[in-house]
Amino acid sequence: MGNKLIQRFLLSLGACLLFLATCFTPSALAVNNPELLPDKETPVVDLANFLPQQQEDLLIENLENFEAETGWKMRVLTQYDRSPGRAVKKFWGLDDRSILLVADGRGGNLLAFSIGDAVYELLPRNFWIELQTRFGNMYYIREHGENNAIVIALESVKGCLIQKGCNNVPGLSQELWILTLISSIVGGVILGVAVIPREENQFIAWQWGLIMSPLWGILFIAFGMGPIVTRTPEFLPLFRNIIGFMLGAVVAFLSPTFIETPTSDSET
Repeated sequence: MGNKLIQRFLLSLGACLLFLATCFTPSALAVNNPELLPDKETPVVDLANFLPQQQEDLLIENLENFEAETGWKMRVLTQYDRSPGRAVKKFWGLDDRSILLVADGRGGNLLAFSIGDAVYELLPRNFWIELQTRFGNMYYIREHGENNAIVIALESVKGCLIQKGCNNVPGLSQELWILTLISSIVGGVILGVAVIPREENQFIAWQWGLIMSPLWGILFIAFGMGPIVTRTPEFLPLFRNIIGFMLGAVVAFLSPTFIETPTSDSET
């Protein structure tokens, strides 16, 4: 499980770097093939056939209703061998209130986004990085399929637009929670080691705990609790991280007792 978690983390990190390098401009917009687009406008153009027909029809209806109710224009393009490229801008009339999701199975990450300037006021750049890496990586696609990755990503965006903005993608994935738990435990270990008594008749070296507080505090509060409280109201993952922090601190604090070897007072 540890190797799988590391692989997923490295994959997500690589996807982040790739995402930043492309600056949210999908390669789909580098060419111009309007002949690939349908004659009638539709919010979904599924050239790669990722979406079953029933799911595509339902998605089209939902996106049209959402645009009518909120004014936010959301469009989906899937592609594999060929791309309509720049032609989609004219076909859909993309503007500052538009969000284009491009699903391309040829890269390391399925999802890419082209976002209007007005959208950035509610959903900052780090939101789109997390959205892409959470739902577009190969592990998520393998478990849930391209079609569900597209739909769930769009639902996350819709929910955040309705509530007038999000700094992070709602929901806590298992991989992210495990990373926060590890960070909490490491923070507890650092605190436990810091407060180990260094003088005779001293119960706890609280001064060293304060000195090391920037380190264990960042690990526990910023990296262990922050990602949870900003993504979900559930208390259980937060409670588990608090317990992990406390156990790490207690075990580290008591570790000298475990490693000390008893000595004999008498010689035979």
